[in-house]
Amino acid sequence: MDGSNDWASTLLVILILGSFLLNFTDIPQKMQLWRYSSYIRKKIIQLTEIEDEGRRKVIKYLNRLNVENPRKVLEGFVDNFFLISPVNIEPTDIIKRLRHLIRNRDESIRRYVEENIPNASLVQRQNAEVLLEISSVLTLINKIVKHYFQLGVKYNNWILMMQLALELQQVVKLAKAYDDAMDAFMAGMPIGDGAGPLVAFYLKGDAKPVRIAKETIYYETSLDGRKVYIIKAEGPGSTVGWPGEAVEKLVNMLGGSVSRIITVDAALKLESEKTGEVAYGVGAAIGDPGPEKIAIERAASRYGIPLDAVVIKMSNEEAINSMTKQVLEGVKKAVEIVKKVIRDKVPESGSVIVVGIGNTVGIA
Repeated sequence: MDGSNDWASTLLVILILGSFLLNFTDIPQKMQLWRYSSYIRKKIIQLTEIEDEGRRKVIKYLNRLNVENPRKVLEGFVDNFFLISPVNIEPTDIIKRLRHLIRNRDESIRRYVEENIPNASLVQRQNAEVLLEISSVLTLINKIVKHYFQLGVKYNNWILMMQLALELQQVVKLAKAYDDAMDAFMAGMPIGDGAGPLVAFYLKGDAKPVRIAKETIYYETSLDGRKVYIIKAEGPGSTVGWPGEAVEKLVNMLGGSVSRIITVDAALKLESEKTGEVAYGVGAAIGDPGPEKIAIERAASRYGIPLDAVVIKMSNEEAINSMTKQVLEGVKKAVEIVKKVIRDKVPESGSVIVVGIGNTVGIA
């Protein structure tokens, strides 16, 4: 009996002491910090492996192009080509300034690649640019994760650690998608984001390309008595061209005598949506920082031209990786929708501009 009372008393003391430690000390927070930091460390190791794998792929591709010191070329690129956004507290001409900065950055990258890979073809250099940029993105993702991790450790901030741990699964998934995307660019295969240009390719028929802007072409064809002008990036190298400037120039060339402008692009799907679903709406379907999209909108509004949008749904990972069968089926549906819009909404003898927005890697 006495032994039973001693055991009960001991248990009560332990419970009281445990309650005190849990409620009046920072031990629980330290346990949470240890728990989340341990998880994050494992994910950082995984991110570092993905970054290193991406670098190996770039070096392998540069070796194939007979680059003398591929590792030095890669290291000279990473972190050296960033963009500082223009001042936005004074929004006057902000689009003009942003376009100027974006094109300056693009031109700097292009010159860097030309100087370091002089003997490669244009298509190979375009693909090399994207591979270098993907490697740079993987490095940036890893740096940002390490930054917040080290902040959490430095200030014993378990809440910051928890937030980072909760987001890391998606971050690692995105980094893995970028790493996998390198294989498509190295092989010159079409990616999901090429859905818009592929629609344009199917619509052009036997028409011959005409250069209208940097790395951007248009075709002139017809459909049931309607004149159809089709714009896309040049391809088959990795480029998105300057579709906004191309639309602006073409509309001016035609004196504004355009019945409709139809933009076709890939769009990010919701988790509840299926890959390859096609939606039709109003507006300019183009995912750029602003300059190209606003050029299309201004050209349309200047002459009162209706703007139609056709989008092919896909996930972020599907957009940057080799085109799947579901996306290809969506492209075929989009072609038929564009044809229907032209037949139903463009009068006979009228003109329409169709713009295939997206990356033309692997699409001639």
